[in-house]
Amino acid sequence: MNIILLGPPGAGKGTQAKKLVDERGMVQLSTGDMLREARSSGTEMGKKVAEVMDRGDLVTDEIVIGLIAEKLEAGAAGGFIFDGFPRTLAQADALGELLDKMGAPLDVVIELKVDDETLVQRVVNRAKEAEAAGQPVRADDNAEAMKTRLMAYYKQTSPLIGYYHAKGDLRSVDGMAAMDQVAASIADILNG
Repeated sequence: MNIILLGPPGAGKGTQAKKLVDERGMVQLSTGDMLREARSSGTEMGKKVAEVMDRGDLVTDEIVIGLIAEKLEAGAAGGFIFDGFPRTLAQADALGELLDKMGAPLDVVIELKVDDETLVQRVVNRAKEAEAAGQPVRADDNAEAMKTRLMAYYKQTSPLIGYYHAKGDLRSVDGMAAMDQVAASIADILNG
């Protein structure tokens, strides 16, 4: 089964992806992780990634799709979870073409619906808790940074909700529910 998890930063995509990896043997394809892994791999693709990143440029969609193709070719018994990709309509089209070419259909896109103000407060609370526990606080764990990240999400990525809805692939869950409730809602969708 191949799925996409959609939702703004802080919606819990990574947490839910980890549960699916643990419970269903799926492979989480996080573009950030894949880029870091490729950069240190020494492969031809890895050299390309390192060159682009060393220049301070954004990695092209073509490179990211190439990395995803490599992972898909390696296969995964439980299927793949796309986390943080696609981010744009062009990336969604490219991913769809790649999956079709490889005979690995996209089964479902799950949107974690959340409340922006609650997300901002969640990040602020997380920073306070980390600080109180003497743990490092992420530089972007503050209200202003979170609002900026949300704006970027709505500009770039939220059009995917309409795109996948029109294709009949989109299902939504309440991302504000308790973590286990969100996981149960996702399981219900996947068990169809």
